[in-house]
Amino acid sequence: MSDPADLSTASPFKTGLSTTPRLFVDLDLSGGGMITLPPPASHYLTGVMRRAAGDSIRLFDDRSGEWHGVIIEPHRKATTVRLVERLSPRETVSDLWLCSAPLKRGRIDWVAEKACELGVARFVPVLTARTIVDKLNLDRLRAHMVEAAEQCGRTALPVVAEPTTLAALLSGWEPGRALIFADETGGAPLAATLAQTRAPAAILIGPEGGFTPDERAAIRALSATVPVSLGPRILRADTAAAVAVGVWQAVAGDALFC
Repeated sequence: MSDPADLSTASPFKTGLSTTPRLFVDLDLSGGGMITLPPPASHYLTGVMRRAAGDSIRLFDDRSGEWHGVIIEPHRKATTVRLVERLSPRETVSDLWLCSAPLKRGRIDWVAEKACELGVARFVPVLTARTIVDKLNLDRLRAHMVEAAEQCGRTALPVVAEPTTLAALLSGWEPGRALIFADETGGAPLAATLAQTRAPAAILIGPEGGFTPDERAAIRALSATVPVSLGPRILRADTAAAVAVGVWQAVAGDALFC
């Protein structure tokens, strides 16, 4: 019987990528060799996926990229894995922030997922006068991002910033970063505006009730602000976030790397 450690990256593994378990691990995989997976990942592989010694897995660490690993010693709390080869480096990510007012649970989780899927570099919860959620579970948001990255083949995760007030966000704004303000009262057409906008940039999305007149005036007073319109339809805050990021990536972000 062959030793699992002697398995290589032959074609059977590469042709079965879609069915190979893919997990994020908060470990530095860059050195290769042998690693021990933490309890959650170990339990998932052995208890849920029923993987055994010799089975292939895919791992990424948000640092060095994605790796092909082979299970050497399965254990529900500490599975040993041999890293065979790096499949791809960490992807290039546009320097785009999503600054969004916290929403009700479920909707803010969805926004976090889409921020990861669409390639946002940093997610910043912004507290406004009409924000209805004053407590935010950042660990839960990151967990939703991790799950999205695992399912969508991402090798990079957004940074999740601590919640900040709108006033603090504006007062500490770095001049070289454009603030794309999705203003429900109107602005220049989004796609046309983004054709002239490049990273670093950030998109600002308000709460369900929108910004107050005073908040809108303060945002527009910032020299880096670029007011835009998302079109004639009234969009919910979570929809507006996904639309704005998706259009930005298509026009000014990911298109540059295609």
